[in-house]
Amino acid sequence: MKRFIGGDQSRAVAIWLFVTAALVFAMVVVGGITRLTGSGLSITEWKPIMGALPPMTAADWAEAFEKYRAIPQYQQVNAGMTLAEFQGIFWWEWFHRLLGRLIGAVFAAPFVIFLVLREMPRRLIPRCAALLGLGALQGLIGWWMVSSGLSERVDVAPERLAVHLGLALLIFAGLIWTGLEAWNGAERSRHPVGWSRGAAILLGAVFVQCLLGGLVAGAKAGLVYTDWPMMNGDWLAPVAWGQGPLAFLHDQALVQFNHRIAAYGLLIGGTLYAVQAWRWRLAEGLGAAAFALAAALWLQAALGVVTLVHAVPLWLGALHQAGAALVLATATANLWLVRRSQPRLFMSGPRSRGL
Repeated sequence: MKRFIGGDQSRAVAIWLFVTAALVFAMVVVGGITRLTGSGLSITEWKPIMGALPPMTAADWAEAFEKYRAIPQYQQVNAGMTLAEFQGIFWWEWFHRLLGRLIGAVFAAPFVIFLVLREMPRRLIPRCAALLGLGALQGLIGWWMVSSGLSERVDVAPERLAVHLGLALLIFAGLIWTGLEAWNGAERSRHPVGWSRGAAILLGAVFVQCLLGGLVAGAKAGLVYTDWPMMNGDWLAPVAWGQGPLAFLHDQALVQFNHRIAAYGLLIGGTLYAVQAWRWRLAEGLGAAAFALAAALWLQAALGVVTLVHAVPLWLGALHQAGAALVLATATANLWLVRRSQPRLFMSGPRSRGL
């Protein structure tokens, strides 16, 4: 039996981690919808415990609506909004926060149970504890993001939104990686450093691209320059450099341009990676993982273009954000597989010298 602290693996722990990852994925998608519907500032207070209950009476709804009407978003963007319209955006933000609370409970309670029952492999305890800590931090980051839009802005600060999204995706990738570790047991082979480095670079590039996407979302840069491959007839739209370094975070033209250029780089890198995987005789699913990653990158890029030229309708924007998380999951699994591969797989050389 290996299901005890200090053991090698636990399929039960792996399933728990994968279920939590699925919930985080749902959280990312709902977060995207919350942003696209302009719902993120509809709840103006942070109450981790009492906030779990929505308004229950007409008086409660009137109080919540009155607090919303006191912030700049209502006064400058949604003036004249009815209570029914307010309820429409309120429920998205409330559900987003509810999902966060649910994820915390789904992760924390089984974690304690696995420890008590001695089902948790010892080597995974620090990793799971770190993921729990990151989850708690995510709640604070979420409020830090929301608070940026309650006094002087009509939306949240783009850099704070990118941090919030980035931490969610970091937790998502960590859950997938740790779940794979729990399912398969400890690594027993030495991974090929060169190939592993390339897979790690791709994963890092995907993560950075997700952060750039968060900046695009925060700056609402997807609503301008909706032609492709040019930007309003130019290859580079005018940039308001007077903002200084903040232009890289807030200028809509520059933010969108950076996201486009990073996408092109990822497509080239991912395609070359897959071609190299085909040239070498890779076993144990490594070649398939490389091609799956390249395919995911191309599909996500195509979806991004379609989303842009249609000025980010709700369903396409949400689908594009979901696609980003799936690309990150594919890149994470690809790196994990590479690190678990046998060195002998990389000694056979390319299929032919002519390629």
